[in-house]
Amino acid sequence: MSRKYLKKADLTPTSGASDVRDTVQAILDDIETRGEPAALEYAAKFDRYDGAIKLTRAEIDAAIAKVPEKLKKDIQFAHDNVRRFAEAQKATLKDIEVEVVPGLVAGQKSIPVRAAGCYIPGGRYSHIASAIMTVTTAKVAGCGSITACSPPRPDVGIAPAIIYAADLCGADTILAMGGVQGVASMAFGLFDLPKADILVGPGNQFVAEAKRILFGRVGIDMFAGPTDSLILADETADAEIVAADLVGQAEHGYNSPVWLVTDNEPLARKVMEIVPRLIADLPEMNGKNAEAAWRDYAEVIVCDDREEMAATSDDYAPEHLTVQAQDLDWWLDRLQCYGSLFLGEETTVAFGDKASGTNHVLPTSGAANYTGGLSVHKYMKIVTWQRATRDGAKPVAEATARISRLEGMEGHARTADIRLKKYFPDETFDLTSGM
Repeated sequence: MSRKYLKKADLTPTSGASDVRDTVQAILDDIETRGEPAALEYAAKFDRYDGAIKLTRAEIDAAIAKVPEKLKKDIQFAHDNVRRFAEAQKATLKDIEVEVVPGLVAGQKSIPVRAAGCYIPGGRYSHIASAIMTVTTAKVAGCGSITACSPPRPDVGIAPAIIYAADLCGADTILAMGGVQGVASMAFGLFDLPKADILVGPGNQFVAEAKRILFGRVGIDMFAGPTDSLILADETADAEIVAADLVGQAEHGYNSPVWLVTDNEPLARKVMEIVPRLIADLPEMNGKNAEAAWRDYAEVIVCDDREEMAATSDDYAPEHLTVQAQDLDWWLDRLQCYGSLFLGEETTVAFGDKASGTNHVLPTSGAANYTGGLSVHKYMKIVTWQRATRDGAKPVAEATARISRLEGMEGHARTADIRLKKYFPDETFDLTSGM
């Protein structure tokens, strides 16, 4: 495979990443041991906030009153789209039953987890959309208790728009706490919360590490790293739009990779000329993030043809994948590894990030090789059941007894033996393994 790098990244998302595991483990251990007092101490230290932790209905209503009606309508629009898509996803899960052998019926049943903890970033940016994405899907799934947890601003509290979105989308409790202490409070059931069965939502490296450590005791949506985006573009693509889409994702953070893969070198070079101008025109903080991401993590790759472009994209397994090229159906059929796919110039990653309906909590750092993003399905347990008549149990019991003895599991074999003896006392069975 021939790949020509017009721009090669000096760093990867894991380059220079500080090892926060020991720090996070110590905080989790302390909070689990000492409970709420420890969580409050860390909140005072890291959030620099000493206001109400668990918002009352009056506090929620007071915050909602501060949200402009125009913004409320936009949040309602996004919520409706995410809800409708989530409902359609849930409809794909069907309870089933099948007669495996005559007289033995096995089934599948979908059960939502009882309690979900949704982490909503609120530090550098107020992630209103994360409240919509995480809480709405949990609500549609049917979770019995939903907690929305978001870091408060010092001496201010959670951004009112986040509170409005979380409340609109169905959060039962809103917790003004960030970082490891917020994750721990949901996982350990502090502040009269039920212990979370699953923790979802994006966050910084400390939040991500806390979820990683707690995984197994609780479910999580996925292991998350810095957000990443890849654009596939051919000669028909608009270089200005391609550049804008790359910059729009690079502003996430200094270590957010963006990649352009094309079979048209003039397009690639034109995009590379435009990007610095667009970055310079951003607000200061956004511009600094995008500048560092473009300088250190971005790549521009020229391939021979579209098949090579698709193969390159699959190797990168991007979180967000945009196609600005001809024959969109070909790309939809061919591409295999991505978190969410945006086909054509008329869609962009920002649409999915904010309001179009698909979820923006997606696999990063190549995890799209093996998993998709957050959906209703993440909150659902697919469990099985079975029942049988005595005649239906007969051939299964015989096979079970013989397989168990071959494995050396005599106790298992005897649970089959006893049933055959009871149900068919006049019959003789050969229940040896034959080995």
